[in-house]
Amino acid sequence: MALDPRALASRLAGFVRRSHLVKFLIVGGLSFAIDLGLLVLLHEAMGVDLWLATPIAFIASLMFNYFVQRSFTFGARSRKRVSMFRYGLLVVFNIFATDVIVNLFDNLALTYAGGKVVATVSTMAWNFFLYKYWIFRGDPEVRQEDGEFSPAPVEDSERA
Repeated sequence: MALDPRALASRLAGFVRRSHLVKFLIVGGLSFAIDLGLLVLLHEAMGVDLWLATPIAFIASLMFNYFVQRSFTFGARSRKRVSMFRYGLLVVFNIFATDVIVNLFDNLALTYAGGKVVATVSTMAWNFFLYKYWIFRGDPEVRQEDGEFSPAPVEDSERA
């Protein structure tokens, strides 16, 4: 039985649309590309000192990551202030966790690069679950009479 390329492409597109994990990984990859690309652009092409170019690129990638994960990956519609605050807390935690893991590996003579890989995989794993269930958790849904679901009304205090 021959595979129809259009049917396969359609099934793959549907899987990507439905899979939070796939979207999370795609957005994470794009965030990394923005971070590295902007760092190279600022430092190499524009001559910005590395100590300044690095945090600018990192912050830009964090902002991209927050907004695209929020809207594209998890489809969050309310509680923007709450999710932004929680995201900020997670970023701070991830910075410290990464620093601890990298330095631990370096002190154990396992190389800081190996520690960075372990830190990246670890933060990615817990970030997915924390994004999904704590930061961008789904809006409460109410059942409509016609059997469809729609977002529950959002109180003004939750909008931002």
